[in-house]
Amino acid sequence: MTPDERQRYLENARDLFNSGEYWSAHEALETVWRSIIKEDEALVFQGLIQAAAALLHLGRGNRHGTVVVGAAALERLAGPQRPDVEFETTQFRAQLARALAGQGDPPRLEFKNA
Repeated sequence: MTPDERQRYLENARDLFNSGEYWSAHEALETVWRSIIKEDEALVFQGLIQAAAALLHLGRGNRHGTVVVGAAALERLAGPQRPDVEFETTQFRAQLARALAGQGDPPRLEFKNA
């Protein structure tokens, strides 16, 4: 995947995620994830994919799916911001935890320094 293709997929994923189209965002993120070689970077993208899935479960009222997939997402998104991941993940993770606990709106997927 070229850098320009990656950027297009990431922009699409962000727009889909932020409009609540979690399944489509999941698919767009997965396309990028499949192209990643570095394991640590791949884990963060897995966490973002799982965050989209957990929010889909939340919206459908599937408590078990929300808890299980949400916990996996939070685990993969733990730690400091990775410099090779274009999306901001530390605030995203905190907002995701609140949303999954029913204490806030879903997080927005945003590029770093945006």
